[in-house]
Amino acid sequence: MLLTALIFAPLVFALSLVFVPSERAMKPLTLVMTSLIFLLSLAILAGFDSATPGLQMVQQVSWVPKWGISYFVGIDGISLWLVILTALLTPLSLLGGWTSIDKNVKGFCIALLALETTMFGTFLAMDAILFYTFFEFSLIPMYFMIGIWGGSRRLYATVKFFIFTMTGSLFMLLGIIAMMFMTATLNPEGQMSASFLDFYKINIPFVAGDFLNTQTVLFFAFAFAFAIKCPVFPLHTWLPDAHVEAPTPGSVILAGVLLKMGTYGLLRLVIPVFPEAAEHYAWIFFFIGSVGIIYGALVAMVQPDIKKLVAYSSVSHMGYIILGLFAMNAHGLTGGLYQMLNHGVSTGALFLLVGMIYERTHTREIKNYGGLASAAPIFTILFLIVTLSSIAVPMTNGFIGEFLILMGTYQASPITALFAVTGVVLGAAYMLWMVKKVFYGEEAGTVLEHKEGLDLNTREILTLSPLIVLIFVMGLFPNIFLDKTKASIDSIIENRYKYELTVDGHQAPSVKAPVAAAVEAEGN
Repeated sequence: MLLTALIFAPLVFALSLVFVPSERAMKPLTLVMTSLIFLLSLAILAGFDSATPGLQMVQQVSWVPKWGISYFVGIDGISLWLVILTALLTPLSLLGGWTSIDKNVKGFCIALLALETTMFGTFLAMDAILFYTFFEFSLIPMYFMIGIWGGSRRLYATVKFFIFTMTGSLFMLLGIIAMMFMTATLNPEGQMSASFLDFYKINIPFVAGDFLNTQTVLFFAFAFAFAIKCPVFPLHTWLPDAHVEAPTPGSVILAGVLLKMGTYGLLRLVIPVFPEAAEHYAWIFFFIGSVGIIYGALVAMVQPDIKKLVAYSSVSHMGYIILGLFAMNAHGLTGGLYQMLNHGVSTGALFLLVGMIYERTHTREIKNYGGLASAAPIFTILFLIVTLSSIAVPMTNGFIGEFLILMGTYQASPITALFAVTGVVLGAAYMLWMVKKVFYGEEAGTVLEHKEGLDLNTREILTLSPLIVLIFVMGLFPNIFLDKTKASIDSIIENRYKYELTVDGHQAPSVKAPVAAAVEAEGN
């Protein structure tokens, strides 16, 4: 019941806000609610068994029995830290936009809480239809967050974001329907199932070189949907517009969590369900991942807008995650999953910092800054720390993730690793160039005419402090996090072509038996 409580608590809180008349009470109430949800996520973390590779805390209730659709949720090492990251970033994003969100505050808080429900649901759902429902419904609150509280070009960015992601999801829906029909072959009664556990059991035909064979077609249907969500080059064009126009909390959630739905989908579904196709066509993802790393860095290098620079750096860094996942070895998968967390922490912190300075100066143009270090020393120190994390300096979280990814990529394709490592150099170049211009360059009078009030206040320092601490803890003590994911990653590697998940330590149930019944039967 813990996972169900976590998924639906934000939605219940959101509905309760409808009946609160005071606008002034909205943000404090929402902060308390999201903080309680974070504490609930810590309870799940405390009860998680690191040695178990399969699903834990499982709950399954029949939903549409005729088609084998159920409310089926569970957590393992693949989803654990993404759930914790979601629970952490939601209250921090609210704190980061505390003063910038000043219109229709109730609507914003309701949208934020509803979005949190969809994010939890996506990472915890183990039924394909349930997964698709949460995955798609996440578009709605984010659509309103950008469209109502965004910048001057918010409608263009919102429509583009919606069309891109919805288009990709339609391919995934067709793939899910095809997979459900295929599960009917798993038992004599011809009962369909939407359970991921049954998707893993299907022996889908694969013929190398035949682009129209069943496994290849389904592989690209799912991979295309998740590639747009990540997004990978050249499907990334919606992301910079969405980031630039989104309000600060929207940018933090978008970069920190929503993009990870794409990479999570690749790791949860694409790689284990279509192993031969994933291996055979890994070169495509090596190519687009490498191009995305270099292209994102080069475009970031010429951006005049700080927020757009960070947006393109996000495109570049997501390329590393793609390489790690499709290296399909222990180092690559571990690094890819770890980098999902790193990216959420570091890029989320960058968007918070950019939003905080924009709120004071009302400009994001790099040319309008210069000498900010003297006017805002605390802001400068924290921005520099996050920058060092973003460019993967040792002792920060970014170094661990990129190092593991490059090791895994080198094992799978040394040439790809060579191209990818150039992104590290380019990333350092554009980030340090931006830091030099903004903080240590010649003073541009437009911003520094009034130096008072440019530095961070207590609320903003408290907002950033957990992320700053995480940057060093994840960089210096990575095993705290990696130990929780090791069993699940090892299971994917060891069962490369016949992946199965246990359920609370028991063998996965058959297509026609609900999880609870299977566990009870085996226990007896």
